[in-house]
Amino acid sequence: MLFRIHHEGHRLLAVSALILLILNIAAYQFQPIIFWSFLALSVVFYAILLQFFRNPVREIAIADNHLIYAPADGKICVIEEVMENEYFHEKRLQVSIFMSPFNVHVNRNPVSGMVNYFKYHPGKYLVAWHPKSSTENERTTVVYGFGESEILMRQIAGALAKRIKWYVDEGQIVTQGGEMGFIKFGSRVDLYLPLNAKVEVQMDQHVKGNQTIIARI
Repeated sequence: MLFRIHHEGHRLLAVSALILLILNIAAYQFQPIIFWSFLALSVVFYAILLQFFRNPVREIAIADNHLIYAPADGKICVIEEVMENEYFHEKRLQVSIFMSPFNVHVNRNPVSGMVNYFKYHPGKYLVAWHPKSSTENERTTVVYGFGESEILMRQIAGALAKRIKWYVDEGQIVTQGGEMGFIKFGSRVDLYLPLNAKVEVQMDQHVKGNQTIIARI
């Protein structure tokens, strides 16, 4: 698997590297007794930053809109039938993925088709597993239309993830597996599927974007 750094991290990583370099030079000159310990901590800190922004190459094995692929890496934290009140105004099957700070933070299109609806919602920063995070936190709502079906996807900010980025807009044609956004430092992604969707994952299962099949329609 090719290791890449996502472009959302380029500026932060460059600035962090410069600051750490200056601090380590200062420590070497003025506090040499702590230099090696400070250098080790700096390397660990920078390695953590690097893994936050990693962007592995993930090719979909079978491109098929009957297969709903995971739009993010993380752990399944919700599988339940709920009332979706923003767009569908009817019951849908919700499947949610919790992204910890150590997961890949790239978000991907779960299907190919047209973006029938998009909206950004400013909001709170409750912990991502909080039941009200889907409706009260900062979030985006994206509805994908494909054939006669539609699915809804939400990017949800968490207590640490206070910056959501998205690369799609209403009316845009998108490709299954392509990048649709990025959420920094952990968060949550919700999928709202038709009630007749066959869910292929279980609670607490770890999934990978573009690799794990969430459901079949």
